[in-house]
Amino acid sequence: MTFPQWIRACLDRVEIALQNGLPEVDCAPAKLHEAMRYAVLGGGKRVLPLLCHATGELVGAGSQALVVASVSLELIHTCSLVHDDMPAMDNDALRRGKPTVHVQYGEAIALLVGDALQSQAFIALTADDNGLNAVQQAALMRELARASGSLGMAGGQAIDLESIGTQLSRAELETMHGKKTGALIRAAVRMGALCGVTPEASAMSALDAYAEAIGLAFQVVDDILDMTADSATLGKTAGKDAQHDKPTYVSMIGLDASRDLAHQLGRDARTALDRFGPQAACLRELANLVVNRVH
Repeated sequence: MTFPQWIRACLDRVEIALQNGLPEVDCAPAKLHEAMRYAVLGGGKRVLPLLCHATGELVGAGSQALVVASVSLELIHTCSLVHDDMPAMDNDALRRGKPTVHVQYGEAIALLVGDALQSQAFIALTADDNGLNAVQQAALMRELARASGSLGMAGGQAIDLESIGTQLSRAELETMHGKKTGALIRAAVRMGALCGVTPEASAMSALDAYAEAIGLAFQVVDDILDMTADSATLGKTAGKDAQHDKPTYVSMIGLDASRDLAHQLGRDARTALDRFGPQAACLRELANLVVNRVH
């Protein structure tokens, strides 16, 4: 199977699980369920599920368990996007090439969509016959909760809001993105590993190093694309970082240096996988995909 074929197979499984796992629109409250499905289905890069699958396959995890973990990650990620786009946060009108949830359904429903998707993520992880035993369910819930809470994604967003119009040091910028973007990426890698035979400590440390490099590379490329791509390509509003006076890698070190940094982080990620040999081929390809993406 080629890498593009592997991606398609993974994403097809995850998309079907998302469609089947979300409440149907004929179930009350219909408008909320319609908005949840609008937010989640038919769009997005689905990088988190791909990372989860690639790591899980490295440790012999079953397909069913990896799909469940991937669904939970994607639901939390979409929850964060719905909330981040709202007027109290980034106030964006475009996401995944279509109007944001609060534009389409109103702010109150958008707030509830994010809340409901967060709950739905943990419902997925604790469903009967989902391919996970009780120990795995508890471990995965802890990883996901930690990554999405105040010490992870939510905390990174808080720092982001507080930093508008200020000058952060490079270390502070890295810390912010390590929480806001990096925490869920690290969780995706770790959750994939926890779906199978948990690697020994040194192997898990290598996977953490890979995830840290990929998480930062993803944000650096985001900063580059925000300046260089258009809204139609991105599927979201381009140039909003500069418009909101947010600190970015491009504003801090310049465009060329940011590109160099992204490629260096990609090399760091691939180096972290040396101990795994050819079995980590998909993780290496995902590192290339993150660094070289155009949207």
